[in-house]
Amino acid sequence: MSRLFRDVDGGRRCPHGSVVCIGAFDGLHLGHRALVRRAVERARTLGVPAVALSFEPLPREFFAPGNPPPRLLSPRAKAEGLLALGADKVGLLRFDARMASMTAADFVRDVLVGHLGVREVWVGPEFRFGKGRVGDLALLQAIGRELADTGQGFTAHQIEPVLLDGERVSSTRIRAALGAGDFDAAARMLGRPFAIGGRVARGARLGRTLGFPTANLRFHGKAPPLAGIHAVRVHGLGGAPLSGVSSLGTRPTVDGTELLLETHLFDFDGDLYGRRIEVEFVAHLRDEEKFDDLPTLVAQMHRDAEQARTILLQDPTRARA
Repeated sequence: MSRLFRDVDGGRRCPHGSVVCIGAFDGLHLGHRALVRRAVERARTLGVPAVALSFEPLPREFFAPGNPPPRLLSPRAKAEGLLALGADKVGLLRFDARMASMTAADFVRDVLVGHLGVREVWVGPEFRFGKGRVGDLALLQAIGRELADTGQGFTAHQIEPVLLDGERVSSTRIRAALGAGDFDAAARMLGRPFAIGGRVARGARLGRTLGFPTANLRFHGKAPPLAGIHAVRVHGLGGAPLSGVSSLGTRPTVDGTELLLETHLFDFDGDLYGRRIEVEFVAHLRDEEKFDDLPTLVAQMHRDAEQARTILLQDPTRARA
């Protein structure tokens, strides 16, 4: 992905200037989309690149490594989504000790001005940045005016909040909806059904032994804000999505420890190892639980599969937004 960058060392990346939008962009929900599209629109008007700037890991993950917040999107999916929204370049800046200690003023001068030649900055409501999170829209505007006489001045702007049911759309609200199994509410705020994507990894093949072969996705420390057994649709394996049932958890019955998303596809028999798929969550069936033995687990898996089939057949035409 040549338009993706992680560091800001070296010379100016945008020699003729840029329009930059900044945010965590976890989920790329309706508010994020409005922000990115505004920046892209302004960049096209000015004839300069649109740059979407974020951080990986997210600052909250860096400061709480033992208890990171749930993630709505993987870094790859976030970068791909930002590019799809029209960003010409995407910066997923390494948030490390050096970045954490950078003052807000230094971030503006070194990163936005020095590296990106920013002409306009666009941020969302309640935006904060820099060491101690003291940077805000007012600081951006003040530094932009201060640099005007040097020819490096810029303007800073904040988009209006995107509201749904009278409340601001936010990643926090979406995480809460997903945790409660309210996938319709989450989809309305995201602008699309919630899905987890990734490359299918090899597992222990226990599911195949039990009569339920699964396509397994790993999370590499970035856990989603939901768990349990779900009715799902899987995209990426042909023209139409495939129905299935998923288990998202640590498999306590077999003393598992790694968080996995295991998806059993109905009426499908094939090796999916290495394929990229997207698992769309349709309905929460039950929480994960530990069973006394494998036969009891298998009996419950059959009940889960039957319930998932029933739910999915009741809504066979649901499409991606």
